[in-house]
Amino acid sequence: MSTDQVAAKSSWKKILGYIFLAFVALIGVLCAVIATRSEDFKVARSATFNASPAAVFEQVNDFHKWEGWSPWAKMDPNAKSTFEGPASGKDAKMSWDGNSDVGAGSMTIVDSKPNELVEIKLDFVRPMEGTSDVEMKVEPVGDQTKLTWSMAGKNNFIAKAIGLVMDCEKMCGDQFEQGLSNMKKVVESPAPTTDAAKPSDT
Repeated sequence: MSTDQVAAKSSWKKILGYIFLAFVALIGVLCAVIATRSEDFKVARSATFNASPAAVFEQVNDFHKWEGWSPWAKMDPNAKSTFEGPASGKDAKMSWDGNSDVGAGSMTIVDSKPNELVEIKLDFVRPMEGTSDVEMKVEPVGDQTKLTWSMAGKNNFIAKAIGLVMDCEKMCGDQFEQGLSNMKKVVESPAPTTDAAKPSDT
């Protein structure tokens, strides 16, 4: 190998070394930025319905009814849902396992105050493990009813990293808004008329 070839090889090694060091430094800076991001998160959206507090409360206090308005149920109609515990109220539990859009996890009602509040423990299994606290607050507003749907929890390192490139608050908030819009159609629709309620022709 000639002197020029040796010098060229040595030069390339130095360049690659500098690139590697720059890459390591960049990763270090990125990790430091991620580590400084807040681990707490909260998402909240509200809507007002032309319905009674009891009608709205019924929709959030019974997981069987969530399929009628939940935006995630619409994303994967073939997701497998299982129910445990009481049909509604405290200790009622629903688990789901679906496609990549909805993942897998469970929801458990940890507190239920009739026509006022439902508190839920939300456990994700897939695509990322995590636990969040969900609150459904029902409030009368004149002759209408306001529902505030909120979720709060802690972001792990991966979730904080994802937050650098994605607006997770907006993404989740948009889903909440869609769910509230779906629920509005459900609770404001007139109850179906049964044959027994129809006037007799005789």
